Amino acid sequence: MKKEQFDITGMTCSACSSRVEKSVSKLSGMSEVSVNLLKNSMVVNYDDAALNTNDIVNAVVKAGYGAIPKSNEVKQTKANNAAVSTAQLEQQQMKRRLIISMIFTVPLFYVSMGHMFNWPLPGFLLGMDNSISFAFTQFLLLLPVIFVNFKYFKHGYKTLFSGAPNMDSLIALGSSAATIYGIYAIYKIGIGLGHGDMDMVHQFSMDLYFESAGMILALITLGKYFEARAKGRTSEAIEKLMDLAPKMAVVERNGFEQQIPVEEVQTGDIVIVKAGEAIPVDGVIREGSASIDESALTGESVPADKKAGDSVIGATINKSGYFKMQVTKVGEETALAQIIKLVDDATSSKAPIAKLADKISGVFVPVVIAIALIAIIAWLLMGFGFEFALSVGISILVISCPCALGLATPTAIMVGTGKGAENGILIKSAESLETAHSIDTVVLDKTGTVTQGKPEVTDIMTAPGVSEEELLSMAASMEKLSEHPLGEAIVAKALKLNIALKSVTDFVQIPGQGIVGVMNKETCYAGNKKMLAEKGVKFEGFDLKGNAFADQGKTPLYFVKNSKILGIIAVADVVKPTSRQAISELAQQGIDVIMLTGDNEKTAEAIRKQVGISRVISEVLPQDKEKEIRNLQGKGKKVAMVGDGINDAPALVRADVGIAIGAGTDIAMESADIVLMKSDLLDVATAIRLSKAVIRNIRQNLFWAFFYNVIGIPVAAGIFYLSWGLKLNPMIGAAAMSLSSLCVVSNALRLKFFKPHFLKIEN
Repeated sequence: MKKEQFDITGMTCSACSSRVEKSVSKLSGMSEVSVNLLKNSMVVNYDDAALNTNDIVNAVVKAGYGAIPKSNEVKQTKANNAAVSTAQLEQQQMKRRLIISMIFTVPLFYVSMGHMFNWPLPGFLLGMDNSISFAFTQFLLLLPVIFVNFKYFKHGYKTLFSGAPNMDSLIALGSSAATIYGIYAIYKIGIGLGHGDMDMVHQFSMDLYFESAGMILALITLGKYFEARAKGRTSEAIEKLMDLAPKMAVVERNGFEQQIPVEEVQTGDIVIVKAGEAIPVDGVIREGSASIDESALTGESVPADKKAGDSVIGATINKSGYFKMQVTKVGEETALAQIIKLVDDATSSKAPIAKLADKISGVFVPVVIAIALIAIIAWLLMGFGFEFALSVGISILVISCPCALGLATPTAIMVGTGKGAENGILIKSAESLETAHSIDTVVLDKTGTVTQGKPEVTDIMTAPGVSEEELLSMAASMEKLSEHPLGEAIVAKALKLNIALKSVTDFVQIPGQGIVGVMNKETCYAGNKKMLAEKGVKFEGFDLKGNAFADQGKTPLYFVKNSKILGIIAVADVVKPTSRQAISELAQQGIDVIMLTGDNEKTAEAIRKQVGISRVISEVLPQDKEKEIRNLQGKGKKVAMVGDGINDAPALVRADVGIAIGAGTDIAMESADIVLMKSDLLDVATAIRLSKAVIRNIRQNLFWAFFYNVIGIPVAAGIFYLSWGLKLNPMIGAAAMSLSSLCVVSNALRLKFFKPHFLKIEN
């Protein structure tokens, strides 16, 4: 199967996207099609043995639209050095059309309505004798408006005659009917003047619809302009990410520094980064140190201190320091490129809730045209004039344009995923974003998820007459040779306190017990209780304290010199600062939290108590984690799995929503639906809150889009005219249609102000 993305041209409403989707879906070998009206894009999954790119493009063209493979567009963009985005280009075009439309529509409205409000008008436009010049002037003012907005007519009639009418078809039919009737009225005025029938002249002078045709086009273009502006704002997240990448890099080649374009940087190059500069690509620091601002990618406001051996991410900022780094990833392999791709894929995908709007849009426009024709005929049969019936038909056509339906879902999805990216939460698809709002159970891996995943010294207890410095010096000197994770924690603690290490000889490791060595001609031991018991060392009460540490989920290590115990150092994988608060936040949302770990029951229970988890499943083998998720789903639970290791990957895939901790393995991140860049468990609660906010926003948008049409169409059809004299003017209908789309997009943009309802409280 092959996945490919296309830019689609000519789409104006959800009926268009529905038409393209149906046409491409019919192709043999096509697995999945998702068309996004907001981004004018299409993502397809297909069997490349049965289909090719040209077949897909031809299917879109036959449907009445255009398709450009994304890969071709990228190459073309690079070749032309085009800096203007599609959204910006659309906004510029709409602005030009709007300005020209208004330049001619305003005087057209003034001329047509001036006599009703006693506005001053030139003499050649006043009086019955000047009715022809009055009507023809309006017609001439309308022509430029039609010309600049001819796209509505071109696309509208093309899709109408191909059997798949869209929003443009409704606009084209409505404004065409008004224009044609106006031309008919000019002829009737001329005939009336020629035959001295001044009643006919008066009647048709008052029934010109040129101003309605012009206002329909101008107001809809106004709505489209605001819509284009809003579209540009919804894609800000991706544009900001793209702007982060620096254009140049300083590399060291043949002993000389030279500045080259980032595109020319190769894997293995040595890149120099000075204070205040952006890191051009991903790499590892080989020389120097720095404080790196990673907030743009991770959302973490506190700069991270980096030294030799640490990894750095492209597009982050070196706030202070100087270093040389070896390049590990360039181009599309960099973390920034992957993040942009994830966000882009998510905004191009379609949430299940959008299918409701798609189904309705597919039949909506033909039904509206049918309603308009039925209304015209009904009013004519009831004895009302042709002008009245035509006005009703035009109003129905222009007020029913389904723009709002097509924009309701993708705008919210795009803003929501962009907001997530700003906060270091990468949501891979619209489907996972929607599913996350219904999660009722969160399963947490322990190591690296709830805890730091890296042992630390938690307690130091010394024998009488022994200082902490003396104990740490002896312990770190011994453990430095062991390379055991627990020993590394002790060495790190000693180095942090600038404690000098001593030389150790005759070093021996005893599996399952500890280590032995000679220091200053004195035999030293470091290990567990079993080792001390075998060596005949007296615990002198330290065994009781060791048991207490073990009950707290810590590992006690005993240190002995010449058969005399010097003390205990307790080491543990400590809980992350925000884990307890995160679990509390999830519980407040009504979510059941379960910890799943391979650790022994005692350690797991100690961690459970520390963070306030209601239930823990311990001593779970890696291959059984997926089974535990399946068991929960079998009980009707909607499960999110949060993990960071290779052994979490099957469980992440099995869960309804897989959430990977960003600092975890690549395979875990690849298997997950949501990636937390900051490795902060509190972001799980934020992701679920964001999902709920997005789905709530989509439902609001769909409600108003449906409600607007349910109310608007009957009013436009004149159902309330006989009872209350309520009739909708076509111009008001056009304004209302534009306003509905603007309201839907503006409502989606409110998600930009989304903030989690909690502040971080570190333990």
